[in-house]
Amino acid sequence: MFEAVEELIGEHADLEKRLADPSVHADQANARRLGKRYAELTPIVGAYHDWRRTGDDIATARELAADDPDFAAEVKELEARREELTERLRLLLVPRDPGDDKDVILEIKAGEGGEESALFAGDLLRMYLRYAERRGWKTEVIESNESDLGGYKDVQVAVKTKSTAEPGQGVWARLKYEGGVHRVQRVPATESQGRIHTSAAGVLVLPEAEDVDIEINPNDLRIDVYRSSGPGGQSVNTTDSAVRITHVPTGIVVSCQNEKSQLQNKEQALRILRARLLAAAQEEAEREASDARRSQVRTVDRSERVRTYNFPENRISDHRVGFKAYNLDQVLDGDLDAVVQACVDADSAARLAAAQ
Repeated sequence: MFEAVEELIGEHADLEKRLADPSVHADQANARRLGKRYAELTPIVGAYHDWRRTGDDIATARELAADDPDFAAEVKELEARREELTERLRLLLVPRDPGDDKDVILEIKAGEGGEESALFAGDLLRMYLRYAERRGWKTEVIESNESDLGGYKDVQVAVKTKSTAEPGQGVWARLKYEGGVHRVQRVPATESQGRIHTSAAGVLVLPEAEDVDIEINPNDLRIDVYRSSGPGGQSVNTTDSAVRITHVPTGIVVSCQNEKSQLQNKEQALRILRARLLAAAQEEAEREASDARRSQVRTVDRSERVRTYNFPENRISDHRVGFKAYNLDQVLDGDLDAVVQACVDADSAARLAAAQ
C-alpha cells in the first residue's frame, strides 16, 4: 500500500537539497515553484512516516501483548490511529486542483430584488472581506458600482495571500465553492409592512491569472475611454479616465472607473479580463473532462443556486452538500470556515471516489 509515496519521498528530499542551495534563489520564479512543490509534498511525507512508524509500533505491541495482556489495549489504540493515518494519506494523495494556490478576483452582482438585492450584495461583500481578514489575506476593491441606498449593483475584489499558503489553504482552494446564486430571505429595509421577501445576488470567483497563464494579443482588444460617473449618474471627475475593454474573439467586456488615472483603470480592467479568460479556458477544459471530474461540487453552471441566507430563522443552508447551521449572524461576520469546509469535504470525497 502507498508504494507511490516512495518516489515522492525521493522528490521531497531532492527539493530540500536544491532549496538549501543559495544559487537557486537567484531565480525567484524558479525558487517559488520549487518551494510550492516542496510545501505540497511535506504533509504527504510526514503522514507516510507516521503511518509506517505506527505500523512498526503495532507489530511491537502485539509481540508484547502475547506475553502481557495489558498491552492489548495499546494495540487497539494504535490500530485506530493507523486507520486514521491511512485515511489521511489517501486524501493527501488524491489529485488536487492545480489552481488551489492561486489568488482570486471575486465578483458580486445584485440580482432579483432591486435595492434589496444591492443591499444584500453589500452584506456578502462585507462577509467576504471579514473572512479574508480572519484568514490573514489581503483584499483590494478593484471596481465598484454602488446603489442609491448604499448597497452594490456590482463590485469586484482581489483577494490575495500574504505568503505561501499550506496545501488546501490558499485563496482559490477555499473560495472557489462560493460561485453561484446566493439567495436571501428577510424583511427588506425598504419594506413597510414587515413582509419577508426573497431576493438574490450572484457571486463569481475567478482564479487570478498571471501573464504566463493567459497571453492577450493587443490586436484582439478594443479599448474605449469615457467619463466616469457615480450613483445616480453624477460626475466623478471631468476627464475621460474610465476604460472599457472588449476582447473581440470572445466578446468579453470589462469596464473600470474607480481610479483617477486612465492608465490605472486600464491595468485593472486587463487584470479582470485575464482572470475571466482563464476561467473561460478552465470551464472549457472541464466540459471536455471525464464524468468523474464533472461530478465534483464546483460545477461549471455559475447560475446554480448554491446557498440560502434566512434571517428570520438565523439559518444558512448550502444546497449542494446539505449543510445547515443556525449562526447566520456569525457567518455574515466572516465566520465562514464551517460552511466552506463542508464543500471541501464533499469535493475531497468525490475526488477520492473518482481516483479509486
